[in-house]
Amino acid sequence: MSFMPDSKSTVLTDRFGRVVNYLRLSVTDRCDFRCVYCMAEDMVFVPRQQLLTLEELAFVGQAFVELGVSRIRLTGGEPLVRRNLMSLVHSLGKLPGLDELLLTTNGARLESVAGELVNAGVKRINISLDSLQPLRFAAITRTGELHRVLSGIAAAKRAGIERVKINAVIMRGQNDDEVIALLDFALEHGLDISFIEEMPLGVTSRSDRQKELVSSQEIRARIGRFYPLMASAETSPGPSRYYRIPGSNSRIGFISPNSHNFCESCNRVRVTCEGQLLLCLGNEHSVDLRAVIRAHPGDMAALKTTIVEAMAIKPERHHFYDPDQPQVVRFMNATGG
Repeated sequence: MSFMPDSKSTVLTDRFGRVVNYLRLSVTDRCDFRCVYCMAEDMVFVPRQQLLTLEELAFVGQAFVELGVSRIRLTGGEPLVRRNLMSLVHSLGKLPGLDELLLTTNGARLESVAGELVNAGVKRINISLDSLQPLRFAAITRTGELHRVLSGIAAAKRAGIERVKINAVIMRGQNDDEVIALLDFALEHGLDISFIEEMPLGVTSRSDRQKELVSSQEIRARIGRFYPLMASAETSPGPSRYYRIPGSNSRIGFISPNSHNFCESCNRVRVTCEGQLLLCLGNEHSVDLRAVIRAHPGDMAALKTTIVEAMAIKPERHHFYDPDQPQVVRFMNATGG
């Protein structure tokens, strides 16, 4: 089976008729933070020799674009800790048929590379920011320094990134009292913001994450006491549902994997830094692309055939907090955020 590299033809359709046009490509599971909702404090990371090389990552990106994927988001771990990452960014940015190259980062290393990211074709950046209080920020991230992230946000704006978005995971008793402060910060600085329900990936030291869950509905209600929220028809490659506040250019998004399952419109897959093609964030269905790449070096047809055939096992939905379903034990940093 072989394919002509026509980036405008859509090949990736799963058995439920969903078209996959968005790839989240993880470049590392390592991170300079240890966020409580993302990884264990004493994480064991993938040995470096098991990672896809930057050339292999570029090869994977090319295969997906030739199969109709129009957006690639680089993730981790923290992608900016990957050595020589910018060579990959430049390679992907040149792919014919790729409409958007995006990045998710914790922002701590962003200040020094924001301009080069723009030059390489990165148009939008998501930055994790769960608190504006330095001590609380340090507690949530375990190792992070708030001022470095704020400097990274400012640098991204100065460099000309088209849209900079804050991602805030809201947890009851930890940062749910900062919803309005985080929103005010986004409005003041012309940023988009998405409030995210925590996803129960991996086993952490926190006793009951379900009790700490703050639903998108609750967050919207809190915001509604201070600002009028108007539902927007705008969409993004991901699962955010957007709202606007009159007079502001900022978009306010809500990602609700627990309270409002968004799987029926899922358009994305993930490739981990080890080359595992994950067909669903909340399931273990996967295919080993690294094995194909290394068994058939340079064979684009073999890789594309494997990717197309993998669409048959993409599950219908995830089952977070369902006691009758198996729960995912891999952490978010190993998944690719």
